[in-house]
Amino acid sequence: MGLTSETTVYVMTAVAAVSVALLVWSWPRFARRGLWQVLGRLVAIGTTQVVIIAAFACWVNSSYQFFGSWNELFGRVETAPVELTQAGGGVGGVGTMSGAAMKGALVQPDTNEQLGQVSGLPTGPASVDGRVESVKVIGRRTGVVDPAFVYLPPQYFQKAYQRQRFPVIVALSGYPGSIFNLAQHLRVPQIAGDLQRRGQMQPTVMVMIRPTIAPPRDTECVNVPGGPQTETFLAKDLPDALKSAYRVGHAASAWGVMGYSSGGSCALQLTMRDPHVYTTAAALSPDYKVKDDPTTGSLFGSGPDRDERINGHDLMWRLKHLPAPQVSVLVAESKHGERGYPQTQAFVRAVKPPMRVVTILPEHGSHNFPTWVQEMPPALKWMNQQLTFPQDAVPRHLKKAPAAADDPKPGHENLRAEGLEPRATATKRK
Repeated sequence: MGLTSETTVYVMTAVAAVSVALLVWSWPRFARRGLWQVLGRLVAIGTTQVVIIAAFACWVNSSYQFFGSWNELFGRVETAPVELTQAGGGVGGVGTMSGAAMKGALVQPDTNEQLGQVSGLPTGPASVDGRVESVKVIGRRTGVVDPAFVYLPPQYFQKAYQRQRFPVIVALSGYPGSIFNLAQHLRVPQIAGDLQRRGQMQPTVMVMIRPTIAPPRDTECVNVPGGPQTETFLAKDLPDALKSAYRVGHAASAWGVMGYSSGGSCALQLTMRDPHVYTTAAALSPDYKVKDDPTTGSLFGSGPDRDERINGHDLMWRLKHLPAPQVSVLVAESKHGERGYPQTQAFVRAVKPPMRVVTILPEHGSHNFPTWVQEMPPALKWMNQQLTFPQDAVPRHLKKAPAAADDPKPGHENLRAEGLEPRATATKRK
């Protein structure tokens, strides 16, 4: 039985029901006085509670796909074969996963059953409705193997665009999170596809991936000394793999990253720490500082460089002590119902040129998917306006890489909470 299967949920529910029935039936035997009777009561109550909690956990995991398999739950993570090398894309890349299945490819087809459980995905011809692919992304440097969903817009399959590269938005889940959450609950491909059909968003490749590369550990997109190298995977391995398999832009001006909760924190971290890779970020309910906790373990190691590593992942410290990167970021936080509003306001005030920040600040909301889904359309439309639509897919040795877009004027905008629509003008910071 798979960890996320309905059978597992039904079996665990039945076991919980039987445990409760046995507890009720056997309780008179444990009602007498005596050491063994007291121990029996404790064991019976403890066993029943554990089984009930396990059944509830299986139901929640089946609904939100935090862990996709028993191996993930127990930390047995797949690793890439050491002989893998980057696949050549030719003119314009592989194009579809049928071509990327060659030995040694950094993006390979994946029979992820989670994709079949997502509602609202394209069902018609790819050239009309687009397509969502389930793949495995293999890190050439880190050896990480991470599942992903890739949404390809209809234009990707149309003859008129056959030599065209496309901009990319990487969507990151929170912790423990999963790509299922991004597709089913955040509705990344559905919202992006709808915006593109209505002409409110240029054709864009959407990549849904989880930053939890070493489950169940939360690595917060940090290169852990002697441990998982999450930042390297997301800032180097992932772009290289996607460029080798799909017709996507090669310049950083065509790349953006977004996420919710800790995935939003990761999006900000990647953009501010790796502006040569990602120039645009959207963070829904993020934190602005990475801290150790029971789910992360020690992220920064020990030794004389520990404080430097901690400060490097404190975005407020970076804004105060380091030159601001030339990037554009969006942060979203509800004024009432989420606890991070004061920190978001402090972050917005700390941003200085050439960095640019815009906000979505609803009056009311919570740290949950209904709030983030409401914020998704304006966030995606804003991100897409910042990204450069790449030049055609002529190889680099025949044509220069596309030039970066004109730099926007530094400043801060607020996307109105009423309907979450952007203001007409930006306010310049003095």
